[in-house]
Amino acid sequence: MEKGRRYSIVASAIIVVLIILDQILKIWVKTHLALGESIPLLGNWLNLYFVENPGMAFGLSFGQNFGKLMLTLLRVVLVAFLCWYMHRMIKRDKMDIPVLITFCLIIAGALGNIIDCMFYGVIFNESTPLAVAAMFPEGGGYAPFMYGKVVDMIYVRLFPIPENFPLWGGTYFFPAIFNFADSCVTVGVALVIIFNKRIFKEEPKEIETGDYRPETED
Repeated sequence: MEKGRRYSIVASAIIVVLIILDQILKIWVKTHLALGESIPLLGNWLNLYFVENPGMAFGLSFGQNFGKLMLTLLRVVLVAFLCWYMHRMIKRDKMDIPVLITFCLIIAGALGNIIDCMFYGVIFNESTPLAVAAMFPEGGGYAPFMYGKVVDMIYVRLFPIPENFPLWGGTYFFPAIFNFADSCVTVGVALVIIFNKRIFKEEPKEIETGDYRPETED
């Protein structure tokens, strides 16, 4: 099997596995926990804490319905570009395993959250602090296609932040609640910084050859 085809198969397998893991965790949380319910995993340091994010990663928000639609479309465009760029590097034999993993993490993470935005509003009913959501409810989902909320559940509380600290005072470090897909994107971006010279290689400039000879004085 040629190298390029082997890399393409490996990349597809990694992306699919990561998306499956992300969706299994999200669907389990969505169908087993009420909104705001928490399960301690490692003392007070690591918890499953179910929240829904209508906007960006790590619990941030971006506008109302129009902003959410634009954000989802932007993610789709970004994933399409990354897939094209990865394919281009594989085709030109510029790919290696660390860079391949970098692309796979970012693509899988972005796709994981895109799935939430596109389909969760259609296939789930509303999660509330008093009720656990069900899949494919008789009355339909809680939002139209493309307007679903992203499921977040990983809450890490390493140490308290002083009350007088701007913005996050009185909370814990790291104060955001995120999901597996967010983690994939974050690790992928960190790897982009580490392997940037491998990813953004400059194409060697071809030296034109011909019959040109410098003029000489008679």
